[in-house]
Amino acid sequence: MKKDICAIVVATFLGLTGCAREGADEPVATTGTATATTATTASTTIATATATASANGVTATTSDKNAAGGGMSELPPNPGPFKLVEIKTKSGEPMECWQGRGEVGEFGGTMTVSTFGSGPKTFNVWSASDVESHGIGLLLFDPLIVPDAWTGQYIPRLAKSFEVSPDKCEYTFHLRKGVKWSDGKPLTADDVVFTYGIIVGKGFGNSSLRDVLSVYGKYPKVWKVDDLTVKFRTDQPFAPFLNGLTSIGIAPKHVVEPVTKKPMEEFNRFWDTNAKPESIVCCGPFKLSRYVPSQRVELVRNPNYHFVDANQRQLPYLDKFVQSIVRDQSTQILKFYARELDMLDIRSVKGSDVAEMKKKSDEFKSRTPDKAFTLRNLGPDDGTLFLMFNLCQRTNPEKKKPYVEPKKQKWFNNTKFRQAVNHAISRKMIINNALRGVGAPLFTAETPASLYLNKDLKAFDQDLEYSANLLKDAGFVKKGDKLYDAEGNVVEFTLNTNSGNVIREAVCNIIHDDLQKLGIKVNNQAIDFNVLVNKTENSLDWDAIVMGLSGTRLEPYGGANVWKSDGRLHMFDQRLPNKSGKVLAPDARPWEKKIDLLFDKGATTLDDVERHKIFGEFQQIAYDEVPFIYLYCPLLVTAAYDDIGNYKPTPYGINYTPLGSMHNIEEIYKKGQKH
Repeated sequence: MKKDICAIVVATFLGLTGCAREGADEPVATTGTATATTATTASTTIATATATASANGVTATTSDKNAAGGGMSELPPNPGPFKLVEIKTKSGEPMECWQGRGEVGEFGGTMTVSTFGSGPKTFNVWSASDVESHGIGLLLFDPLIVPDAWTGQYIPRLAKSFEVSPDKCEYTFHLRKGVKWSDGKPLTADDVVFTYGIIVGKGFGNSSLRDVLSVYGKYPKVWKVDDLTVKFRTDQPFAPFLNGLTSIGIAPKHVVEPVTKKPMEEFNRFWDTNAKPESIVCCGPFKLSRYVPSQRVELVRNPNYHFVDANQRQLPYLDKFVQSIVRDQSTQILKFYARELDMLDIRSVKGSDVAEMKKKSDEFKSRTPDKAFTLRNLGPDDGTLFLMFNLCQRTNPEKKKPYVEPKKQKWFNNTKFRQAVNHAISRKMIINNALRGVGAPLFTAETPASLYLNKDLKAFDQDLEYSANLLKDAGFVKKGDKLYDAEGNVVEFTLNTNSGNVIREAVCNIIHDDLQKLGIKVNNQAIDFNVLVNKTENSLDWDAIVMGLSGTRLEPYGGANVWKSDGRLHMFDQRLPNKSGKVLAPDARPWEKKIDLLFDKGATTLDDVERHKIFGEFQQIAYDEVPFIYLYCPLLVTAAYDDIGNYKPTPYGINYTPLGSMHNIEEIYKKGQKH
């Protein structure tokens, strides 16, 4: 008998400003041992024609036209491509600039947004492994190319153009003349070759950057043709190559090169959160002005930035951009109402708050127009929220003992145990209670936003009886209200998530209650986010965690650093780098090796139909083995005051991931500023 998951799904809100793209997909799957009570596919879950739901009084509907992508209509009009213009800088030198595509704005003012967490861990974008640090990094350092916010196609950023050779292995990038670093030094091909050849190529900082540009273990060659021309060559055709460039900011060789001549650990300490702001030489729209730990990050405009408006005035418009560090999501909203924040970006507006915020928006617009703000629905998230168990079976060489208790190793590495937990969790309860209906159940690695959803895979509802049978088959025995393993050990573990995230804490409570019905004791413990990240990346001393990963709707290979067995974010069984900084995976499981091969095959296959099949097979394995137990996919809702000009969020725009909905931050301005 099929169970109705669709009835709990909210896809668009009447009265919200809708923006989305059409044709997006999401992965949902069945295993060979899946329960017979499978439900609709995930795309149907998000997209059932004229499905309606209620979330605290907010009516939600979708239409068949928009359903496949979980998206909504009414995108901001596509402004067309950027125009390249040449200006004379204040020093009289020519500089080729991109001309903004928005309306002519006003200079001045401060825009304040919030970041949820403990603040950045570093200002070294090449060492960053968390979204906060990476987001700040991409405000300071531009990449060569980015996805276009309206089309999703890759367009030049620091470059002015690029070509791909007929054999699809060689990429030529032409830089713009006259572009300077914030210290006035010219930005040239030497900086690009240094960034990719040394920092990324040699594995400095976050080796995930190298992962997403490597195929079959081979990293592309990069060399300088002349001062404004750079070439890359891959060992073979590599479909995700351009996507891999979008998250890597270019580094100033004249500042960073001396650090790369020291031991690698010195690089990770370079430009950490204790760095003097004036020491950070950048090429993005802003420069670091001040960092107050646990309070805020203050950025000021970079006067050397290489964007202009239609009147050929150098951008950005804003004098100052501030990220306020707010550890509690409810406090974020209160600060927004008090106008201490100018906007709440994606993942800041909780599903449980949407209805109340919609009422408040209507109230402000009718009674105090000067405080009017607008909610915008950008459709399903491309990031994922999941429960994972620590599958590590290795010994800590320093402490001479296993990272994970041997009895827990056996539980967590038992596929039927993970499947039992997967089927025991009520995603319906999570969405109804934690998200107030603003989201959809999630079951595998891709979300409704992904272009690569395996539509043949099925969703399922909670089935405690099926879970109990799986545990019995795996040798577990329930006596009274407790579950025991075959050796007579009580099944009990600690579940961590990041403190202050009320939704994740609520999710952990639901997991606790659901697993208690199977006799499993779950000890919930919320901890600081930076501590949580350190556990997954370095100490490996954890049992189970509820957390999320940002994703990409355009290219599944963007998850290579998570899914490949030697990836630096292979969190469910993280293998630490050796003394030379290389991660090895001699103990990779057969299914991990299969995923490695599929990712490499998908990366070297250019035919899109074949790529869908390859990444569809990967999704099937991910579902069967459940190293990540996916829980839900939220909808991305933003809130911004109406006096924020040129704020034009799009679903493709958020693929410029850490900048969230502010893909055009250089053009965003505050109305009513004095020149």
